[in-house]
Amino acid sequence: MIELIWQTLALLMLLLGARYLLWRWTDSLNWDALWFAIPLVIAETCAYFGLILFTLNLWKVKDYPLRAPPARTSECVGSAGSEDDRPISVDIFIATYNEDEELVRLSIRDAKAVRYPHPIDVKVHILDDGRRDTMRQVADEEGVNYISRDNNVGFKAGNLRNAMEQTSGDFIVICDADTRPFPTMLERTLGYFRDPDVAFVQTPHWFYDLPEGERLKDWMGRKLGGLGSAIGGAVERIFGEIRIGEDPFVNDPQLFFDVIQRRRNAYSAAFCCGAGSIHRREAVMFVALRAYADAIAHASGDAKSRIAKLVRRRADPAAQALARWQAAQAEELTPYKFHVSEDIYTTIVLHQDRERRWKSVLHPHVESKMLSPQDLLSWSIQRFKYAGGSLDIFFHDNPVTAKGLSLGQRLMYLTTFWSYMGALWNLVFLLAPIVYLMTSVAPVSAYTGDFFARALPFLIVTELAIMFGTWGISGYKGKVSYMASFPISLQALWAVVRKQKIKFPVTPKDRQDGHYLHLVWPQLALMIGTFAAFCWAAAALWLGFGNYTLGGLIANGLWGLNNILGMSIMVRAALWQPNEEKAG
Repeated sequence: MIELIWQTLALLMLLLGARYLLWRWTDSLNWDALWFAIPLVIAETCAYFGLILFTLNLWKVKDYPLRAPPARTSECVGSAGSEDDRPISVDIFIATYNEDEELVRLSIRDAKAVRYPHPIDVKVHILDDGRRDTMRQVADEEGVNYISRDNNVGFKAGNLRNAMEQTSGDFIVICDADTRPFPTMLERTLGYFRDPDVAFVQTPHWFYDLPEGERLKDWMGRKLGGLGSAIGGAVERIFGEIRIGEDPFVNDPQLFFDVIQRRRNAYSAAFCCGAGSIHRREAVMFVALRAYADAIAHASGDAKSRIAKLVRRRADPAAQALARWQAAQAEELTPYKFHVSEDIYTTIVLHQDRERRWKSVLHPHVESKMLSPQDLLSWSIQRFKYAGGSLDIFFHDNPVTAKGLSLGQRLMYLTTFWSYMGALWNLVFLLAPIVYLMTSVAPVSAYTGDFFARALPFLIVTELAIMFGTWGISGYKGKVSYMASFPISLQALWAVVRKQKIKFPVTPKDRQDGHYLHLVWPQLALMIGTFAAFCWAAAALWLGFGNYTLGGLIANGLWGLNNILGMSIMVRAALWQPNEEKAG
């Protein structure tokens, strides 16, 4: 029933949005200020296109059928491989670089505790790119395999490739240093692989260290006694549960996994997010071999031409063989693509292979727990990685136009990339009320009844639609966090456009000391600028100069207030200290 309400409201939302945009383009532009009117209406159009993509993403829930865990390898392969009938083998990879050894020890112990209802060969491997004797000692003490290498080529992707060369499990579980698998991880996910075309299963991330905060009524009761508790309780009865001091970084990934990724199952377009994913070795190697062969064929064409010029015989079989041999020597077999976002990159390569039509699955249940960024620096490093990696793929290996993907997969990848491009039009939305309040120049012909009659129904229905589309999950904090993190996406976009290599340090697992106001100066500047614009407009209205209208002041005043509230979340995150609320 909830899904039907969502779909009905979503259609109404898109119709009202189309009506509003048609009016904006044809009958509302301020022709005396096109320098302002055109950028804003373009930004609104881009945002509306993103809303269409978001609607397609959320349209329906279509979970992949969960089947009983297989007992033998013959239950997980097609008919061609049915003669290979033996117990399943699984490699659990725990990738680490410089994380605390005792943190990794906890992950090792939880990985060793994974259970399965049938005989199974599970091996735990520590993939240490830090080449630490202390880490080797921990692996020896816990009785697991230690794998290292003499370089860090390819970073995590290279680390995984190196481990694949030294292991042979039918399935691979990828974990980060802080990923602690639940005992149920294998018994609740390997059943998907009864379908021989399922390449990998991604499980949702759950951060078990998020600050829970304190209920508003309890916080006010602690500060003001019984009266405060009563007031706080009354507010919560109207607006729902409110918590003071909860996770200031909006790290909770429930909206991303339970809604966005899960509903991509309908298009077989869920992508790998690294930790907590289970891969079929055959699928990863199949794609690696195909990419290896394609790279050799492409490279040998150039080599063949050069050799032919040297021997002066283009059709010489010896020259062709020599060219292929040289190309093969120059290429490396790369199971996981060497890229800052190796997880989504490898997923794209899998989805592009239409010969096998590999499928991806988002398992709708949490099967592991891990640590979240606990300071704004760590959070920013992680978000820059996501934004920079995704945008780099979009500009240089765009799957939206590549061969092999279905229409649904193309649209879902476009949804991901478009969301990071959204920093461009979000910046316009953040600056627009400041421009009006400082200059009294409106981007529309007039803030009259026509404007509110078209804008308000669209905005109200949009909020209702998203509420039902993400039923049970708060979307407001995620929305304002997305808006307030625009500087990170802009920085990543600028780096990609300039063809700079996207680099990032490993996300710290421990909280870094200090505050990080220097990281949020753009948000602070927007807050101060918006407030200053309020004051200027109020003074102008009082003194009677400027061309302000009541409708314009209401629309831009509320718009600017919303922007200030959104930016304040990021500023508070920069100042946040653990347990600061209770300390008071």
